[in-house]
Amino acid sequence: MASLGNKKKHFGFKRVISSINNSCNGLKVAYKNEQSVYIHLIATIILLLFSILLKISMTEWLIIIAIIGLTLVVELINTAIENTVDLVVKEFHPLAKIAKDTASAAEFILAITGTIIALIIFIPKIMALF
Repeated sequence: MASLGNKKKHFGFKRVISSINNSCNGLKVAYKNEQSVYIHLIATIILLLFSILLKISMTEWLIIIAIIGLTLVVELINTAIENTVDLVVKEFHPLAKIAKDTASAAEFILAITGTIIALIIFIPKIMALF
């Protein structure tokens, strides 16, 4: 178990609000500094519009929302890993490259998976319009 030193953690409503503020700040920083987060936001808007216009089922909504959330979570983890590696490693190191590349690969695989899932949900509905 990690030691917190002499620092005592305080619990309560103020701490919850502080944690929420920190999380929102993290989202703002990622949005402003990471192009892929911006791309995910655009993709999210498109997915939500398609979902509304094509009147997808409740199960399909749950799947779309889960994929949107998972994709953003993995992107944020990827960003955290990349920034941590950049903080710790000042010069090129092959293990740092592997850490950054595999974190990016995780996001890439999820993006492909999410795209395939969206296509499976939306293509039949679009085809039914014609």
